[in-house]
Amino acid sequence: EVRAISPVFFEIFAVVIAGLELNRALVGWVAPGENQSFQDLKDDYYPGDVGFDPLNLKPTDGAEFAEIQTKELQNGRLAMLGIAGMVAQELVNGEEIFVNLGLAQDRFDPSTLPVQF
Repeated sequence: EVRAISPVFFEIFAVVIAGLELNRALVGWVAPGENQSFQDLKDDYYPGDVGFDPLNLKPTDGAEFAEIQTKELQNGRLAMLGIAGMVAQELVNGEEIFVNLGLAQDRFDPSTLPVQF
């Protein structure tokens, strides 16, 4: 359905992700030729810290930053479990999550799927 609205969405999305990953590589890793071994990290680089903090929320203490980073990882893992539960519910009864909540009409037609369950 995304391609019907914006045919080049995924191409633009891939370019944005590639740009962010390139920035992370330039910030975190030693340039080729200057490193002692393959994929050396810079001495002042902390994994996950690429210097983007427009609201100045990042703690200055390393231990505090590690604690906040751990909390953020745990939050992401909990969110993934929540999404997995919603997907499992949709697979069990064949209705979208918003249909189950009464917020949308049921437009799902199982006969249009390439694989029949």
